[in-house]
Amino acid sequence: MWPRIIISGLVLAGLIWLVVEIREDGAQSVTTKIERQNNEAASRAHSKRIDYDSCLDAGGLWNFGAGECDGS
Repeated sequence: MWPRIIISGLVLAGLIWLVVEIREDGAQSVTTKIERQNNEAASRAHSKRIDYDSCLDAGGLWNFGAGECDGS
């Protein structure tokens, strides 16, 4: 009787461990996805900021609606 209880306990512990690992892996993949999106957004914002500064330095007028430089 005791061997069955011990084996059942070990199987249950293994299943719990497996569920915890799957959840942690899922959480890590979501975190990585969000970090990647944040990095891409920061890169695009930096790029637009450089475009904006370059436009003003060249004597142009930045068109915020179009997101580009009008004239120079």
